[in-house]
Amino acid sequence: MDVAIVGSGFGGLGAAIRLRDRGVRDVTIFERASDLGGTWRDNIYPGCRVDVASDLYSFSFAPNPSWSNTYSYQHEIQQYLQNIAEVYQLREMIKFNHDVADISFDESSRQWRLTTSQGEFYAKCVILATGGLAELKLPDIPGLIDFAGPVMHTARWDYGIDLSGRRVAVIGTGASSIQVVPQIAPLVKSLEVFQRTPSWVLPHSGHAIMERTQRLFKRLPLAQRAVRTWRYCRNELMVLGFVKDPRRMSGAETMSREHLESQITDPTLREKLTPQYRLGCKRVLISNDFYPTFERANVDLITEPITGIESSGVRTADGRLHELDVLIAATGFYVTDNPVAEKVHGVAGVALADAFRRDLPNYKGTSFPGFPNFFMLGGPNTALGHSSIVFMQESQLNYVTRAIRFALASGALIEPKMHVARRWTRDVQAKLPSTVWGTGCSSWYLNSEGRNTTIWPDFTFTFRRATRRFTPRDHVISKERLSPD
Repeated sequence: MDVAIVGSGFGGLGAAIRLRDRGVRDVTIFERASDLGGTWRDNIYPGCRVDVASDLYSFSFAPNPSWSNTYSYQHEIQQYLQNIAEVYQLREMIKFNHDVADISFDESSRQWRLTTSQGEFYAKCVILATGGLAELKLPDIPGLIDFAGPVMHTARWDYGIDLSGRRVAVIGTGASSIQVVPQIAPLVKSLEVFQRTPSWVLPHSGHAIMERTQRLFKRLPLAQRAVRTWRYCRNELMVLGFVKDPRRMSGAETMSREHLESQITDPTLREKLTPQYRLGCKRVLISNDFYPTFERANVDLITEPITGIESSGVRTADGRLHELDVLIAATGFYVTDNPVAEKVHGVAGVALADAFRRDLPNYKGTSFPGFPNFFMLGGPNTALGHSSIVFMQESQLNYVTRAIRFALASGALIEPKMHVARRWTRDVQAKLPSTVWGTGCSSWYLNSEGRNTTIWPDFTFTFRRATRRFTPRDHVISKERLSPD
């Protein structure tokens, strides 16, 4: 095939649509599950919703005038992706239940070999669109396997486990925890929430969208586009604090503290929930019902470190055994150490994982020296702390689709020149120490060596400008045929 896309979430579906727009039609999407949607298919825990405004968290070329809330819930986003697949006739391109175990460049055929659970396939070009929130991360706690009751991760929620009247624990107080905890608290006998580091939580501005507004957006798409533009510009102002001068975050910190003080009356509990790092250094959360949940008689916040898990519960550093019936891990995903990067091997067997953990440079967070005709959506330093990842992926696709069309039209292998990739990587990394993410906290943005290989340290429009075209002079171009006659 001409192009193999791995993953059928926002990135994979967007890539297929944009490739078709550029006349590339021999495209296959490989999906490990039986349905499309990626993280919005998998994350079905109670209360799951996006923390970016719906108008931004959607394709610019396919606005949805029927969002029921300014911050959509999981089922609506999944339905949006389903609708996209139908409108653009993408299902016929998807090979479901094909779990990709290895993606390696075959130097004899000069193509990429994809080894899946249902056989081997060859492609001239590959787009990796699995995303950063695909591989769940269970807590690295001794004895987890010994717990006698049900254990589930929020990204694999099991509605067959009845929480009613049971003693439940949630490990973690991040983005999924603050959504699920308020939902399950009224159901359970007791709920213990284990916190390692408190998060900054801002008031949630999400609200239902009136039917008359939905009708207006349907009749006058420019009105919705204007709202999207306004939201985008407002969000970009946050970059002034995130990147340009972290001291500007003090106003948002004051708002967050006032939000906490207005909802938590117990001064001891309030102190436990107060972060001691700069707002934005870790992921900023939004919620109106997370803090009030701790005012319930059946909910406790546990800040003692966990030393181990036993068959009947969780043991903390003070020696106490917290007896439990159900254990829920709200512990996020492998991001900088995403296992999928271990499955990709370029020329001479170099692993893509080296781009996140060591010295393999990248070009625009999308392509890599030694990986000809290979592109990654959501690559190094393309995630955001303030706006929509869909915007970043659409920006990447401007470069990716032009590069692929060039490669296919000229019968060439293309990859970024090493010195160009090094310059891009060096310039991005040079910006990070002075940003809010360099102020000293520990977060999932950092790899095992303490380097931030996750966040884009600038305005998103600068990334859009940098990726708006394919520049041949930045690439090594091999004019030999992609495959032997």
